[in-house]
Amino acid sequence: MGKTIYNGRYTTENDQSLVVFLIGMRINKRLAVRKWLPVFTAMPGMIRELYENQEELGFLSMENYFGLRTTVMITYWRSEEDLLAYSKGQKHLTAWKNFNRKIGDTDAVGIYHETYVVPEGRYEAIYGNMPVYGLAKAAGHIPVTREIRTAKKRLKTETD
Repeated sequence: MGKTIYNGRYTTENDQSLVVFLIGMRINKRLAVRKWLPVFTAMPGMIRELYENQEELGFLSMENYFGLRTTVMITYWRSEEDLLAYSKGQKHLTAWKNFNRKIGDTDAVGIYHETYVVPEGRYEAIYGNMPVYGLAKAAGHIPVTREIRTAKKRLKTETD
């Protein structure tokens, strides 16, 4: 998975509910490296833990984006209970406590997260000439067939 390009159109399974969790940071003061670098370096350990314990934690997969000032990590989870349980785990709690102790309300670095609970059948995706990516990595990668050739059909809102 990841490097192989799948020619043609593919989509994802959507027969299970899932949670999409976006988390990131924004560097507000570039020269305040002592403030934003610890936030940035806290993530690799948590990512490693998630991939090493995927089934147990309910973590499905993730994608990362790095901009000039802002980063975002899009993660996919089996359920909101799994995501909330991870937020109470040791690695996350340690990172959160360190953030509050070192950064708190300083304006040098910002953090954010957004959580979306998505019911089965209520998400869809299309991938053309792509490796297995995003939702397909989390929920299953399948070819587009005549029965699911439109977004409306993939969303299971159209009946024959």
